[in-house]
Amino acid sequence: MGTDLISFSKVYKRYPGGYEALKDVSFSVEPGEMVFVTGHSGAGKSTLLKLIAAMEHATSGSVLIAGQNVSSLRRPAIPFLRRKLGLVFQDQKLLYDRSAFDNVMLPLVVTGHPWREAAKRARAALDKVGLLDRERANPIALSGGEQQRLCIARAVVNRPNILIADEPTGSLDTEYADAIIDMFRSFNQVGVTVLISTHDDRPIRRLSPRVLTLNRGSLA
Repeated sequence: MGTDLISFSKVYKRYPGGYEALKDVSFSVEPGEMVFVTGHSGAGKSTLLKLIAAMEHATSGSVLIAGQNVSSLRRPAIPFLRRKLGLVFQDQKLLYDRSAFDNVMLPLVVTGHPWREAAKRARAALDKVGLLDRERANPIALSGGEQQRLCIARAVVNRPNILIADEPTGSLDTEYADAIIDMFRSFNQVGVTVLISTHDDRPIRRLSPRVLTLNRGSLA
């Protein structure tokens, strides 16, 4: 095996009705890289990220994560894959009837961590995103930027080696957006592999990361 952490080979994704979201997509990502996925609305950015997380499956081709073919994973194995991943997706809803602390604790409770250790890790994650002083607040009491930071804390509490974010700054103003991207950058600087989809070219101009550009489902 090579050193690639993520590898797509001739990946196609077709939906019922014949719509092709991805067409013959091949690329690889090495451990510790920071990669931005760009392209117009409907270009296939979200689909590409969801294939990595086994939220969708390729119609053909292979998606390998650390040498493991995600497309052939049986359903019971998918939660074990996702424990290696930190996911920040637009449709991943926060629990609005629970505190910020409880929201971040949830992934650790699900995976059976002892409560004392889980609480320590949850508070450390909240501290990393600057929300430790809001741990008792419910998400409804947080601003849009704070809610996004809470999603990031929940995504990193399991200490994933891959962090995936789908348009994480889409609804935020410039100042908040820069802070969120800087947060992802800080995780990358300590060795986490980061993939971010965005239609905003500001962080790309600012950070000069590696960029994958999709155009109607194909890599440009």
